[in-house]
Amino acid sequence: MLQTADPRNSSTVTEFILVGFEQSSPSTRALLFTLFLALYSLAMAMNGLILFITWTDPRLHSPMYFFLGHLSFLDICFITTTIPQMLVHLVTKNHTVSFASCMTQMYLVFLVGVAECILLAFMAYDRYVAICHPLNYAQIMSQKVCVRLVCSSWVFGMVNGIFLEYMSFRNPFCKDNHIENFFCEAPIVIALSCGDPEFSMKLIFVDAIVVLLSPMVLIVTSYAHILASILRRASSSGRGKTFSTCASHLTVVIFFYTSAMFSYMNPRSTHGPDKDKPFSLLYTIIMPMCNPVIYSFRNKEMKGAMGRALGRGGLPQAESV
Repeated sequence: MLQTADPRNSSTVTEFILVGFEQSSPSTRALLFTLFLALYSLAMAMNGLILFITWTDPRLHSPMYFFLGHLSFLDICFITTTIPQMLVHLVTKNHTVSFASCMTQMYLVFLVGVAECILLAFMAYDRYVAICHPLNYAQIMSQKVCVRLVCSSWVFGMVNGIFLEYMSFRNPFCKDNHIENFFCEAPIVIALSCGDPEFSMKLIFVDAIVVLLSPMVLIVTSYAHILASILRRASSSGRGKTFSTCASHLTVVIFFYTSAMFSYMNPRSTHGPDKDKPFSLLYTIIMPMCNPVIYSFRNKEMKGAMGRALGRGGLPQAESV
């Protein structure tokens, strides 16, 4: 909706229209609704189960599972900020969202996304300490340190979210109010603003370098040391087990950071509905659904804990790195 602001025929946006899958046929939208509802339900169930067992099973009260539980909580928050709204829009004709709702959704995406970037880096550091300094692991990764690391990821996400929110909405909106995506994503929303959107995009680009590449340095450094430690091991079985665990972590990191970098570090000219939506789907629903599978379901301790939680009795457990 465009509301007249002054006598010079200018207008101010008071709501946005999420185009998303509006152009799709009714049968396609029904199919997408069924698919995304199933994916959303599956992601919520798997992440909820991991969150439950990492908090209630005393055998999983270690730093690695402490971080996994918080990653699952972040994934639950992430998909809940975007997917329920998309499901509603797939079955209704009204695709409008208020200005305040768009701001709120964007802030939550910023907060949770940035917090997850930082948390993934801390998880890589945890693996580095566990593999390269096993004798000092309990001392270095104490409960107090783990709590501080998780809290710092949340605080950084909150503070950085405020900055990104300000840069996204610092200019008035008096152009088209159609967002070519299924949720309010910053680069697309900023392109609709008046004034100088390029300045905001440049600052968000710089922020993305800090938020994405700085944790990447820690992650790459951690895994470089881990790889060197693995290659020095005499036991081939020990190498395979450690490499398998770290490969799972790296898979999550690569997919998450690749999709985030495409969305926030690409020139605006490369953005478009056909390119934005697949990457948006990747980091808003596909990754939260895959994280439990990649990180946890291959782990025998997690399988045993899930068996106990579901009442099937303990499954054989194996020591986890």
